[in-house]
Amino acid sequence: MKKFFERMKSLLGDEFNDFLKFYNSEKFFRGLRVNTLKCSADKLQKLLDFELLKTPFCNEGFYIPEEIISIGNSPLHHAGAFYIQEPSATSAVEMLNVEPGDKVLDLCAAPGGKSTQIASKLNSKGLLWSNEVVKSRAKILLSNIERMGVKNAVVSNCHPDLLCGKLSGYFDKILVDAPCSGEGMFRKNSQAQNEWSIEHIKSCATRQIQILNSAKKALRGGGVIVYSTCTFSKEENEGVITEFLKENPEFSIEDSGVSFGRPSLQYARRIFPMDGGEGHFAVRLRKNTEFLPSPEFKNNISKIPDNVYKFYDDVFLNRPFGNRLEIIGENIYALPEEIPNITGTGVLRKGVLLGKIKKNRIEPHHHAFMSAKPEQCRNYVDFDVNSEEINHFLHGNEIKTDTSLKGYTAVCVNKITTGFGKCSNGVLKNKYPKGLRTLK
Repeated sequence: MKKFFERMKSLLGDEFNDFLKFYNSEKFFRGLRVNTLKCSADKLQKLLDFELLKTPFCNEGFYIPEEIISIGNSPLHHAGAFYIQEPSATSAVEMLNVEPGDKVLDLCAAPGGKSTQIASKLNSKGLLWSNEVVKSRAKILLSNIERMGVKNAVVSNCHPDLLCGKLSGYFDKILVDAPCSGEGMFRKNSQAQNEWSIEHIKSCATRQIQILNSAKKALRGGGVIVYSTCTFSKEENEGVITEFLKENPEFSIEDSGVSFGRPSLQYARRIFPMDGGEGHFAVRLRKNTEFLPSPEFKNNISKIPDNVYKFYDDVFLNRPFGNRLEIIGENIYALPEEIPNITGTGVLRKGVLLGKIKKNRIEPHHHAFMSAKPEQCRNYVDFDVNSEEINHFLHGNEIKTDTSLKGYTAVCVNKITTGFGKCSNGVLKNKYPKGLRTLK
């Protein structure tokens, strides 16, 4: 790593010794981001047994104190009340300035921290398309989209160039959180350290420019791309952007209005450990061509049988995911209000997976309950975060309930939906997915 430190000294100058103090420390920046789709910061603070200290990178971001361990086992984490996220990683979405109603593409989205942050800002309006080229990582992305209760997302496993070509000019805003050499993660990730070399940096930079050139195809005129990495190297940051702008003169860097970190390359932002996060780079690019409305796509959706709508109304109140349903095989989907043609784009999920058809019955899916508020469910039970009942539920055990409850029932922790079960004779049969259950 001698060469790495030489490069960092050249980059930081007089601040290099400050960087070394952080780098050699065993104390890492740990953070969480409140999921405003399911919980407010004030509510989360009341439910947690430690104080939330705000980060400078986004309004919903907070530091996790050093002494707090195993927070991923908290019922609130299972419920999707928050996402565990390195603090500076929230900076890129903040610079994207997402507004409800936007059509947003997260092109390199796994594991889902930035995608679910975008979803919170959309507030279930508009469309989020989250893509990941690696299949195993795309499945992790999908799991986090479910846990955080995102209703208006498409999740795909597709090569960026193929995806962006098929969705030409569709998106208002695109996030390219590009695969990189990960220098900002060296303190926590020994594998990233072992893979580091000048050749690897150059290889990453080549791939990053290719991804940006793919992303531009899917952006409408007047739209915005935010490019980000979790590395410090100039080749992958300023170098990539300089080369992209040279090849694409219709794009320019613009001020994103943030003040965290430090400026670079006009309005780009760099974050070092001295700035309160492990490390990030982000820049906002505007496509300076004539604004054109997104192309309209027509989806041919077949007629839905009456019994499917009856199932929907038996489980949920006032159809909280809308009326646009589609059946593919045994799966019933509640689609976002607007969705482009997905043919050939490797889609794993579109909208909410409402339920599955099994022989002569329909069983609701975990995603549907995670996307619903308690008051949108026909039945629900609510337990305190510290109760034995919620811990029994997360272990996969049955729970005693009121004998008046019958049928599919949401299980909530302090009015935040965590999953569901089926009530009969005063007992809730557990339907929490086995792969998500706690083991201790």
